[in-house]
Amino acid sequence: GNIPNAVLTNLHNHKRLGVHTEMFSDGLLPLVEKGIITGEEKEIKTNKIVTSFAAGTKNLYDFVDDNPLVHFKEAGYTNDTNLIARNPKVTAINSAIEIDLTGQVCADSIGQRHFSGVGGQMDFIRGATISEGGKPIFAISSATPKGISKITPTLKDGAGVTTTRAHVHYVVTEYGVVNLFGKNLYERAKALISIAHPDHREMLNKAAYERFDRS
Repeated sequence: GNIPNAVLTNLHNHKRLGVHTEMFSDGLLPLVEKGIITGEEKEIKTNKIVTSFAAGTKNLYDFVDDNPLVHFKEAGYTNDTNLIARNPKVTAINSAIEIDLTGQVCADSIGQRHFSGVGGQMDFIRGATISEGGKPIFAISSATPKGISKITPTLKDGAGVTTTRAHVHYVVTEYGVVNLFGKNLYERAKALISIAHPDHREMLNKAAYERFDRS
């Protein structure tokens, strides 16, 4: 997706990164070619890129074809929370369609309309949480291209909860980063409002005040 690929373009100053992922995409190739992704510090499949499937351009498919660096496994392996967690400093970056003021994440539906599969979101969020030094992250734009806030008072009617608020730690938008873990519901709401699009903060503050009755 756009957000994961945007993240990958900002990793060129890092070293000795490893990859354990459900999907392998084109954004990883420059990091492999520059020797940034080596896998040497991984505990599981050291020096290997572990993935369940690849999706991208012909350049990507040519790269993975008969490449001993890339280790394809079934999703039951790549998404095994215990295996994910055995690697140190796992950073799991996921996206969302909307996040409500308590931190509930919807990533598979727009209201009652099914939009996509949930994939391994919960597996990697949980795996990163229990990985030593790991960081579970949700990265979203603050609003849709039509200007609709992705941080909402409540999830849309009929929307599914892909990741529960109890599992959500870091949420990132272009306006900042907040860590919801350990916060009560009102504190979560105020934190999320601080990284919402400025055009929607008044509406969100009003909703939070009415819901939690705090000044």
